[in-house]
Amino acid sequence: MKIYWIKAQAPRKVVALARHLGIEAEFEHVDALAGGLKTPAYAALNPNRKAPTMVDGDFVLWESPAIMIHLCNKVGSDMWPATNLAEQVEVMRWISWNDTHWMRSVGNFYFEHIIKPQFHLGAPDRDALKEEIPGLLTLAKILDDHLAGRDYVACDRLTIADFQLAAMATDWREAEMPLGEYPNIVRWLDGLMKIPAWANPWPETTPQTRRAA
Repeated sequence: MKIYWIKAQAPRKVVALARHLGIEAEFEHVDALAGGLKTPAYAALNPNRKAPTMVDGDFVLWESPAIMIHLCNKVGSDMWPATNLAEQVEVMRWISWNDTHWMRSVGNFYFEHIIKPQFHLGAPDRDALKEEIPGLLTLAKILDDHLAGRDYVACDRLTIADFQLAAMATDWREAEMPLGEYPNIVRWLDGLMKIPAWANPWPETTPQTRRAA
C-alpha cells in the first residue's frame, strides 16, 4: 500500500489512522509547493489533484472518508463498524454533518491561520473571519451539547467520525477558533491528542520509503 500525502487536514486523517491501526504502508510525500499535485502521473491517480490518495495493489482510492473505511475494513477495525448497520448510520451522520456544516465553518479559520502560512499565501484575514464567528458558534453549541458526558462523537468509542470532525479543529488554538467557551469540545479534542498517531501523524519527508509505526 502507498499513501500520498501533504501536510493538511484531509491527509492527516488517513495517515494518522494508518499509523494508529499499524497498517504497513509507504507514505509518499507530495511537494505541493513544487507542483507535485499537478503532475500528469499524480493526476492519473487522482483527477482532483488533491491529497490524500491511496494505492493498494491495483486499487486506487481518493477521498479521505472512503480511504479510512478501506483501512478499517482491511484490518477489521471497529473504528468503521462494518458489521453493525445502526452504528454505520451513526458514524455517517457525523461525517455528513462535518462535511456539510462543521468543516465549512472551522475550515475558514484553518485556511487563514494554518494553510496560508504553510503555503506562503499571505497573512490571515481576521476581518473576514469575524463574519464567520456567529455560524461557527451555532455549530459549536450543537457539537458541545452532543459531547456532554461523551468522550467520542459516535458509538461510545473512537471511530473515524472523531478523526473526520477533529481534523481541522485540532489546531483550534493556533487557528484562533472561538471554541474556548465549549468545554466538551475542548475536552474531546485534547483527549484525541493523547493518541500518539493523531498527535504526531506526519512521516518524515525524505525520499526514502517510510513504513507505519
